[in-house]
Amino acid sequence: MCTQRGGPGAESARYTPRAGAESSRRGTNETLNCSEKIAMSDEMSSPLLLHVEVQEDPPSGAAGRRTVAILGSGDFSRSLAVRLVACGVSVVVGSRCVKRIAPGLFPDAVELSNQERAVEKAQRLVFLALFPEHYPSLLSIRAALAGKVLVDVSNATERDCGVASNAERLAELFPECVVVKGFNMISAWTLQTGAQDGSRQVLLCSDSVEGKNEVAQLARHMGFHPVDGGGLQQARVLENAPLHLFPSWHGPVLATSLLFLFFYGYGFLRGLLLPYLTSGRNVFHRLALDLPNESLPNVALVCLSLVYLPGLLAAWLQLWRGTKYRRFPRWLGGWLMRRKQLGLLGFLCATLHGAYSLCLPLRTATRHTLINAAYSQVKAGVEEPWDESGVWRSDLYLSCGVLALGILSLMAITSLPTVGNVLTWREFTFVQSGLGYAAMTLSVMHTLVFGWDFAFSAQAYEFYMPPSYVLAVAVPCAVLVCRCFLLLPCVSARLSRIRRGWESVRKCPVTPGQQRAVHRTHPRV
Repeated sequence: MCTQRGGPGAESARYTPRAGAESSRRGTNETLNCSEKIAMSDEMSSPLLLHVEVQEDPPSGAAGRRTVAILGSGDFSRSLAVRLVACGVSVVVGSRCVKRIAPGLFPDAVELSNQERAVEKAQRLVFLALFPEHYPSLLSIRAALAGKVLVDVSNATERDCGVASNAERLAELFPECVVVKGFNMISAWTLQTGAQDGSRQVLLCSDSVEGKNEVAQLARHMGFHPVDGGGLQQARVLENAPLHLFPSWHGPVLATSLLFLFFYGYGFLRGLLLPYLTSGRNVFHRLALDLPNESLPNVALVCLSLVYLPGLLAAWLQLWRGTKYRRFPRWLGGWLMRRKQLGLLGFLCATLHGAYSLCLPLRTATRHTLINAAYSQVKAGVEEPWDESGVWRSDLYLSCGVLALGILSLMAITSLPTVGNVLTWREFTFVQSGLGYAAMTLSVMHTLVFGWDFAFSAQAYEFYMPPSYVLAVAVPCAVLVCRCFLLLPCVSARLSRIRRGWESVRKCPVTPGQQRAVHRTHPRV
C-alpha cells in the first residue's frame, strides 16, 4: 500500500511555510514513487511486442495442434514424417496394409492407420507420397478426401511426353479437392536434414491461392523457402525439372570434349601415326601420358579465350548498332550464359595438365632418357654442360604457368555462390574480368616462352603441320588484341555512353529538339 503516514504528534505540530513546503514535496515525491511502482508493475505484466496477444503455452498434445496426413509408406513418406514430427506437427500415415510396415520404420509419434482413417484425421493437408499410377485407387475414399488440400509430390518419368501432368490428372480425378504441386524437387535426405543443410527452395503451383498459402506456411514452418510457381498448368515444368541432368553444362562439356578430341587426334596424327608410316619410328607409348599432357593445356587455353570472346563480340555488336536496347542473337545470348561453365572446364584442364606434368619425372621413359643423356655426355667428355637460354626459358615458362594456374584457382573459388555472394559487383568484376585477362596473358606467355624459337623453325613444321600449341594460341591472341582495341579512349568512351543509354542518331533518329537536349546532357565524344 502507498499511504502517507505521520509520526506521533504530527497532527499537533505547528504549521510553518517551510514545513508546509517540505511536507508538500515529500507528499509529491511519495505520490510519484507510487505512480512509478504502479506503472512498472503494469509494464511487467504487459507484452513486450505490441499487437500480440499473450497466451499461455498449450500443453503438449493439445487439440489445436496441426495434423497432416501422408498417404504412402515409402522412403519419401518416412523422411517427410520425420521432418514434420521434428517441427511439432502431428502426422498420420495411411497405408493400404498397415501390418506390412515394419516396427520402428516411422517415429513413435507418427500414427499408422489405413488411408481413409488417416484422411479423416487430417485437418486440411494430405500429402500423396504415391506413384501416379496408384492415384485411381484413392477413388474409394473420395468422400473423405472432399475439401482437402492434396499435395502431389510425384515426378514425371519421361520428359515432354505431351500428356497432362500428374497433378492435372489428379485434379481431374478429384475435382472437389484442391491440388497443389510441390515438394517434388526435395529429396528424402534434404527432408531429414532440412534447413540445417543449407537453404532449400520448395516450388509450389496450384490454381488455388488459399491452398498454396497453406502449403507454403507448412514449408516455411519446416525450414524451407516456398516459391510460387504459378498455376497448375506449370506442374509439367516442375515434374520435368528433376529429369534434367546439368542442363546448363551440355554445350560447354560438348565443346570441351570436341576440343580435346581435336587436339588429341591432331597430335596423334602428327607425332605418332605419320612418323610410323613414313620412317617406321614407333613412339606409341606417348599415347597414355605425353599426348594428353600436350592436349590439355591447348584445351584450357582455348576454353579460357572462349570465356571472354562472347563479351567482346557483344561489345563490338553494340558499337556497330549504336544502341544497347536491341537483343543479342540467340546463339550469342546462350554463349554469354555459359561462360562460367567454360571457365570451370578450362580450369579443370589446366589442373590436369599440372598434375600430368608433375608425373613426368616418375616415368620409366624419363629415367631412361636421363641415363642416356648422362652416358652421352660422359662419352663425349663434357664435364659440366650448361644451357643458359634453356635454363631461362624453362624457369620463365614454369613461372608463368604457375601464376596463371593460381589466378585461375582464385577465379574458380569466387565463382562459387557462397563466395561470390559476399563480394560486391566491383570486386567480382575485378576478379572475373581483370584477373581473368591477366590469367590469359600469363597462359599465352607460358605457351610462347616454351616454344618461342620452335614456331619459327622449319623442323617444327614436320609433314607441313604446325605444332598444336601454335593452333591453340591463335584464339587467345586474337581475344587479347580485340580487348586492347576496346581499351582505346575513343572506343571505350563511346561504348560506355552506349551502355549508359545513349543511342546513335543514325540507328535511332530523333527530332532536332531532342538532339539538342541530348547534346546538353551528354558531351560529345
